[in-house]
Amino acid sequence: MTGRAKRKPKSSQDLGIGNGELKKACREESRASPAPVRSDQRDEMLQLYKLQMPEDLYHFWDFCKELCPSNPRGALKDALGLQLVGPFDILAGAHKGADNPQPNFHLHWRYLYDPPEFQTILLGSGDTQHHIGYYRDAPDSLPVFVGGNEAKKGCAIAQMGDNVFAAVLLYLSGRRKERSSKRAGGEASDGLEARLRDRAETLGLSLEQKTKAMKQRDKKVVTKTFHGAGIVVPVDKNDVGYRELPETDAGLKKILKAIAEARNDEERVKAFGPLQEMVTFVQFANDECDYGMGYELGMDLFCYGSHYFHKVIRQLLPMAYSLLKRNLFGEILEAHLSSRGKDQLDQLSAH
Repeated sequence: MTGRAKRKPKSSQDLGIGNGELKKACREESRASPAPVRSDQRDEMLQLYKLQMPEDLYHFWDFCKELCPSNPRGALKDALGLQLVGPFDILAGAHKGADNPQPNFHLHWRYLYDPPEFQTILLGSGDTQHHIGYYRDAPDSLPVFVGGNEAKKGCAIAQMGDNVFAAVLLYLSGRRKERSSKRAGGEASDGLEARLRDRAETLGLSLEQKTKAMKQRDKKVVTKTFHGAGIVVPVDKNDVGYRELPETDAGLKKILKAIAEARNDEERVKAFGPLQEMVTFVQFANDECDYGMGYELGMDLFCYGSHYFHKVIRQLLPMAYSLLKRNLFGEILEAHLSSRGKDQLDQLSAH
């Protein structure tokens, strides 16, 4: 097998959104400074998700409540086609009395290619299954950026700034390029943009797509993986913590394609040979504390999307997460693999 490709080193008179009826219904708003985050909200979120949510999530919820008090989760629907979901459902109290008596919030709006590090907070186009969410390097850390994925197109995660205000502004800008702002919806998006910028400035939030902190993280990324967002593992001064796979991305994809598209079981067993060899290399790497290798291979298999790799993923990723002390990600992965491909995106609905 060939060597892996070299990696990088370690508002306005109106609210300006929606139609006339929505404007009228949502005209009243608070001009006061953003309220501090309530501890009970924070505690409930931690209890249900086992994840600490960033400040911008709560501030964005307050922002959308001002836009449309009667339906904050739909405040961006008319102007941008975005729906607030996930942790926003908790803030709206939608989980209380939900049709599903035992929702798994780790699976709530978790799409096919969403790794455990990704948590959906906004839904976009249903045609492409576009969704936006927080990306964390570790479950006990705050998100390192906000990303977007179109599950119907593949596993790629695009970085969209380090807070939800920046991500929504970037999405708004993208939609404006797709259709002239002079067409219907132009005034709405202009008004929304001004308000988003104003609130972000008040909160001291960056609106850059790539912040200084994100650039600093890039230096810690040991490999991009198939989804492109990259993974971070501790690497000491002796370079212990990560070793490269003995295959390029292109070479690995060729191996995985041969397995997934094999015409029969005999052909598939034979095609598994090179992958099994890599799994053996991962075991050696784990013994020598290079935990990032198994993390990378397991993530690449997950991102490929085929059910034929679920067994190997279960061998690799939970072990990697355990060795890296990111056990919650292992729990999320196990739950996802058990339900992957099933139409259970909205965990609050009856299934």
